Amino acid sequence: MKVYGHPMSTCTRKVLTTLAEKGHEAEFVLVDIMKGDQKLPDAIARQPFGVIPVIEDDEFVLYESRAIIRYLDEKLDGPKLVPTDIRERARMEQWLSVEQSYMSPKAMTIIMNNLFGPMMGKTPDVDAVNKAKESLGHTLDITDKALARQDFLGGKTFSLADISWMPYVQYLFGAKEGEMITGRANVGAWWQRVSTRPSWVKVTA
Repeated sequence: MKVYGHPMSTCTRKVLTTLAEKGHEAEFVLVDIMKGDQKLPDAIARQPFGVIPVIEDDEFVLYESRAIIRYLDEKLDGPKLVPTDIRERARMEQWLSVEQSYMSPKAMTIIMNNLFGPMMGKTPDVDAVNKAKESLGHTLDITDKALARQDFLGGKTFSLADISWMPYVQYLFGAKEGEMITGRANVGAWWQRVSTRPSWVKVTA
């Protein structure tokens, strides 16, 4: 199996963390997004939208990180990252949807403006950051209430929902907005639990 991606990519990190949780190694093929390699013809042949990651499993090619991590969990041996209980599985899917719809778009606005933009000599859009922080704060307040009742987003066990949130949360700290996480007791405690897992430590080393 091959993973085409970049180690700093949020979506690549979801895939690598899933592989690490399953105790599985894959051949990593660097796609240098800093140079725009994801837009080259061979990359477009694998991923027609020109982004990463992509996996190749023999002749099977799959893109979109949320699809990939579901595939890996079902295919590979190791701890199951999708709950067997129907209600916990539904909760996992709920929080995957919350990440995609409400959390990561606002988090990435903050991250791109406060972290990656300045690296490229860009001036942050303060208004956009403030609006994103207001919206993300509301989402995190809702998340904090949910995590008062359970250790992980899906319920009692670590799942794909947690994996899907983790890269964005880490980059919020890099964007100097970690208080949005640590300032909410239950979200902060969740982050302490998940960010110290060996799989995440390995992927972010």
